[in-house]
Formats: sequence, structure tokens, C-alpha cells
Amino acid sequence: MQLSAFADCLSKRRPDDCPRACALWKLGFGADHHAEQEAAAAGPVTGGSVTGSQVFTWVLSVKPGWPSQQTKLLSRLLTEDDVDLEALVNDMNASLESMQSDTVPLLQNGQHARSQPRASGTRSVQPQASPRQRVQRSQPVHILAVRRLQEEDQQFRTSSLPAIPNPFPELCGPGSPPVLTPGSLPPSQATAKQDVKVFSEDGTSKVVEILADMTARDLCQLLVYKSHCVDDNSWTLVEHHPHLGLERCLEDHELVVQVESTMASESKFLFRKNYAKYEFFKNPMNFFPEQMVTWCQQSNGSQSQLLQNFLNSSSCPEIQGFLHVKELGKKSWKKLYVCLRRSGLYCSTKGTSKEPRHLQLLADLEDSNIFSLIAGRKQYSAPTDHGLCIKPNKVRNETKELRLLCAEDEQTRTCWMTAFRLLKYGMLLYQNYRIPQQRKALLSPFSTPVRSVSENSLVAMDFSGQTGRVIENPAEAQSAALEEGHAWRKRSTRMNILGSQSPLHPSTLSTVIHRTQHWFHGRISREESHRIIKQQGLVDGLFLLRDSQSNPKAFVLTLCHHQKIKNFQILPCEDDGQTFFSLDDGNTKFSDLIQLVDFYQLNKGVLPCKLKHHCIRVAL
Repeated sequence: MQLSAFADCLSKRRPDDCPRACALWKLGFGADHHAEQEAAAAGPVTGGSVTGSQVFTWVLSVKPGWPSQQTKLLSRLLTEDDVDLEALVNDMNASLESMQSDTVPLLQNGQHARSQPRASGTRSVQPQASPRQRVQRSQPVHILAVRRLQEEDQQFRTSSLPAIPNPFPELCGPGSPPVLTPGSLPPSQATAKQDVKVFSEDGTSKVVEILADMTARDLCQLLVYKSHCVDDNSWTLVEHHPHLGLERCLEDHELVVQVESTMASESKFLFRKNYAKYEFFKNPMNFFPEQMVTWCQQSNGSQSQLLQNFLNSSSCPEIQGFLHVKELGKKSWKKLYVCLRRSGLYCSTKGTSKEPRHLQLLADLEDSNIFSLIAGRKQYSAPTDHGLCIKPNKVRNETKELRLLCAEDEQTRTCWMTAFRLLKYGMLLYQNYRIPQQRKALLSPFSTPVRSVSENSLVAMDFSGQTGRVIENPAEAQSAALEEGHAWRKRSTRMNILGSQSPLHPSTLSTVIHRTQHWFHGRISREESHRIIKQQGLVDGLFLLRDSQSNPKAFVLTLCHHQKIKNFQILPCEDDGQTFFSLDDGNTKFSDLIQLVDFYQLNKGVLPCKLKHHCIRVAL
């Protein structure tokens, strides 16, 4: 038989024409090879029929690396004439099975095959498959063939990619091309990126490249890092619509790209502080007045379980009360009795009745978000300054589908907006609130603490003795605070006598040094200071300092307490030819405003509460 004819028999076109080719086929040779092509590549054989030794030599050249025992059996199969082919095939199968304990067969994809237990005396029946896919359990597939198949598949998948010039041609070998093939590149999964422009309170902006799955919290942390701010978990991203007069703080879990897709071209993102974002978890009774909250199940109406009932999806809390509602498509406002449930916002068409036949749906919670009105009186003729709006996500520029509401005071508006967030997001808000605390607990005790001022980190101390001690008695703490105030005055007087190291005169320095502080906002109006306080959260202790509009030599401390904004005037006073500052008619005097702020962060004095958080504007 010619070598090409033998290879043709081996390629399963006519395996029965040659018993030896049939025996080789039973051993699995040719199941993953193109025998005919390899025989042609070996060169033509002239003359008569090819001998068994020539076929044996050709088989070893095509399929090298056979073990010695199997090579001997293969030699007998091809060279001996009077040999029992069936018995020889069984012997080779038995010898190959003995290798299974040491060698795990490899499939075409390079994975290890899982050997299945087989009962003794039975033979495994392989399902019919193409020669490319058929692999017997007892047959080890050569690694070189598997790698060649993988390379062919990789080249087939990346054949459409353009060639990339090799940046290091001098490192290429003589047989290596100067172009990087696509198969040699590491696999990478392309992640969609997008540019987002974020504005700060002073009008500056920064363009940041973010991933498609970046949340509002992640973007805030990125901006904090780029702006070198203190990360105290109070930064937030604000969705601002100037043409609609609306804005809201994004929840930490919301995707920035998804929110931006619902915004108009005039809208933008703002980066600012919001200390009241999760304040209702700390003081829920300040946010939910008892007369505004009702429960469908009286057993769950305990005030101690107020937040648990809001977070529990099985409970049915309701927020009820009167609100001014703007009619759709009209400029008129009506005062209606409104109730907020998990299913939506409803108004009563008959007084305060909450019967189903008297309730009319105003807005849905699922596909909407709640916003606060920036200038409700001017833009929408709102009856008060405490407006809110429920905006469907599909609305961009149209005002006809906006559900505009108006509350009587700020506490009522905060109650409605907080309840809307709790009923819509539920446990997601609590998880957002807990994540920073959990991260803080995981930090090493030797790590740098966050630089923040709070009532928990500032206490009154007495250093008059050899060791310092914490002053527990409030009366003693107040007395020590007054003594400290006088000590500051004595130290400043002593510095005036000895001379100051500053190039500025001491009196001049005390009048300008406060302008370097974040809590000082310069020459802004009373209305602007109130707007900043409201934007950054109506929490107790939130403050800022500004220049006085009525007295050019005085300053004003704007402070929030119980969701109300109060102003305290800081007047200069003369003592022994030196200028001091005081806000209690000279009883407590300070050489500059920095000392004054430091003092009232430790002691409330004549203020309703201590200074806790300061309003800040960061330039991006």
C-alpha cells in the first residue's frame, strides 16, 4: 500500500481497507490530526507498496514522544505479519490505562478531564463525535497538539485586530517579526469611561474621567483626594437644575453616569458639604414630629422604633399634614391634606379624610426623585420659601409634569423629604450610613485620624498641676474657660510688649489672620449666609463667620440650632490700647477671631450650642 493510501485509510475515509490503519484508528491516532496532510508533508513515496517499517518511521515522525513500551507494541503492529491485531490493541489500551494514575488526560481546551468510575468487566462507550472532538478516556492527548489548537483558536478570534508595532524591535529574535501579533497581547476587558464635569460653590470646575459603574460616594472620595480636602464622610454630589430651580443630593449608591443621562444640558453636578445627609439616623425625633407620623399597625407605632418601622418593608408608616400644592399647568396653589405612603403621594379631596374614595394620587415614588426649590417664590410664585418638588426621571426641561409642593416651615419640609427618601430606598440608606463607620472601625489604631472637630473629641482640660485632668463639673469647666480667655489676653499683651516675630504689626495681624480660615466667608449678605447654611445641612452647631453689613469694624457669627438660623454680632473693644473681639458685651475678650472660634468650640458660653461644623467652600 502507498503511504498516501495508508494515510487516507487512517483519516477514516476507508479505514476498513487496511487492518493496520484500522488498528491505529482504534488507538486514537488520527482523531486529532489530519493524517493525509501530514503524510503529504512527509514527502511522496515512489515505487510499490510501502513497508511496515516505513509506516512505523512515518508514524513516529508525525506523533513523537510516545513511551517506550507503547513504541514497541506499535512496532509489532506495523512490522510483523502474523500478529493478532485485536489482542495487540487491547494490550496497548491496557498499558495506556496504567498511566492514568500518574498522568491525567488533557482535553482539547487544556483542562484536566474528570475520570469517572467504571465497573469492572465493562467497557466505556464513547458517544459518536467528529474526529476533531473525539477523545477517548484512556488516550493521553499530546500537549503540543493541544497548544497548537489553542493557538489556532486564538489567531482565529484576533485575526480581525490590527497589528501593533513592536516598541522594542531590538529585543526580537531572528525568527520573530517586528510586529506584535494580537495573540501575544494580554487579554483585557474594555471598560466604558466617561468624562464628568463637576462644579464647586465658588464657580470653579473640574473634569473627571470616571467608570460607568462609579457611584456618587466614589466620585466624592476621588474629588476629596484631588482637592486635598478632609474626608469626614459629609461630602456629597448635588444634582443642580438652574433652569428648573431644583436641586437634590445624590444618594451614595446612585450611579453618576445613570443620573447624568436623565439631566438636561443646562444641568450640572455640584460638589459641596451636607452634614444633614444622615442626621436623621442620629436624632430621628427632630426630623419626624409626632403629629405628622401615623402607623397602620398600632403595635409598631412605638416612638423608640421609629426608624425600624420606616426601614421595615412590612410596616406601613404614613406622613400626613397640610401642604400647598400647585395645580398642574396652572399658576395657582391650593392647600390640601396630603399623606405619603410607600405606594405614593396622595391628597384628600374631602378635608382630612383618608378613605380610598377620597384619595387622589399626586406622584409615584418609584420613578421619581424629590428636590428642594431654590427660588420658589420668584420662579413659581410659591406661598413660602420652603418648597419641594417631586420630579419624574423622564422630565428634563418641561415644568408641566413637575409636582410642586410647599411647606409652612423648614422642619415640615425636612420631614417630608426625609420620609420620601426612607420610603423609597429603605435599607439602602442605612447601609450607606453604616459603610463609613465600618471602614473607620477596620482602620488600624495607629493610622492617622480624620481631622475633624466634634463634641466627642473636644473636652475641657486642667493643666495647672503636674498632670492634666479632664474637668467633669460644668461649672468648673465654665470657670476654666473664662480664665483661659483672660490668659489669652495676657499672652497677647505680653507679646505686644516683647515684640512680635510677624512682619505685620500685632494689631494689624489680629484683624486679618481670620481671612485664612475656611469658616470665614468675607463680605456676604445675611441672605447668602442663610442660603449656605441651608445647603450644607441644618444641623446643630453648623456655623460661619462673615463681615458685618451694618458695622464695617464688626463681624457676624451665623449659627444653626434646632433647624433655625441665628446671627450673633462680634464687636471690637479697646482695652489698654489693644483691640479685642467679643460677642458677650466684653465679658469674654479675644485677641483675634481664631481664638474666639476655638473657645466656643469648647464652650457654648452665651450661644445656644457649641460650634461644631463650619461651612466650607472648596475650589476644584
